[in-house]
Amino acid sequence: MQSQLSLSLYVKYVGLSLVSGFTMFKLFNTFVERKRRDALKGKVVVITGASSGIGEALAHVFYENGSKVVLASRRLSELERVKQDLLAKNVNGPTVEPVVVELDLSNLNELDAFVERVHNLCGQVDILVNNGGVSHRGSILHTKMDVYEKIMRINYFGSVGLSKAVLPKMVERKSGQIVFVSSVQGLISIPDRSAYGASKHAMQAFGDALRAEMYQHNISVSVVSPGFVQTAVSLNALTGSGDNHGVMDKSTAQGFTAEYTATKIIDMIVNKDNELIVSQCIPRLAIFLRHTIPSLYFWLMARRANPTV
Repeated sequence: MQSQLSLSLYVKYVGLSLVSGFTMFKLFNTFVERKRRDALKGKVVVITGASSGIGEALAHVFYENGSKVVLASRRLSELERVKQDLLAKNVNGPTVEPVVVELDLSNLNELDAFVERVHNLCGQVDILVNNGGVSHRGSILHTKMDVYEKIMRINYFGSVGLSKAVLPKMVERKSGQIVFVSSVQGLISIPDRSAYGASKHAMQAFGDALRAEMYQHNISVSVVSPGFVQTAVSLNALTGSGDNHGVMDKSTAQGFTAEYTATKIIDMIVNKDNELIVSQCIPRLAIFLRHTIPSLYFWLMARRANPTV
């Protein structure tokens, strides 16, 4: 009899705990969702590389939270597809029709005109997400210099030029946020990614300097470093000769979803965090080793580049 009573009390206690935990979880989610909408509603958000991957996923979250999303990339047809996907969403709350604007980050002379067009269409830019870019697969010995130039021009100079173009009016309004989607390869370098890693290292450095200089103007700067994400980044990566890699890397295929990564980035933006790493354990370990036991990190990278050594 006593054992039955104890079991009954245990079941009741566990049940109450589960109900309480579920209730707390729902309350927390409601709080996060409300915080996102309060922070993002009505904001004009420019997203480069919005035609696929992380950029497309970010567009969905911004749109769902009432932002006026400016979709930018070279591929107009894909941008129109993303726009129609957004308009077809059943969103609980008011939304603003997205704007599609063609942008080639490699054409540095057109960045000012792009920003001017966005200002004419939307009035201002509240948040700039520098997400557009291209990756690299190839050894240093066999990568042409024009590949290095192209990747640096798109990934680094394109983001720098676009950021500089939006800054004057942000400074004038004493308000704004600039986000750089970097990579864990902006924190560590690995073999056969030299051009990509160098461009992302440069982006990290520029972001840190910009954050310090813009503090006095109330403009926040955030840098996110994703690890492996399920996108077409490896398919579209440039080889040493400048051709498309055209292969889905196993690590990329097994990475985080673009949607999961986007929600983490959105929360970073809402909280105005300086930086964020969204990565699996192995890249995090590599970052740790690079800063704490560099000799071990260098040996591991040498073995990665030359497995037979």
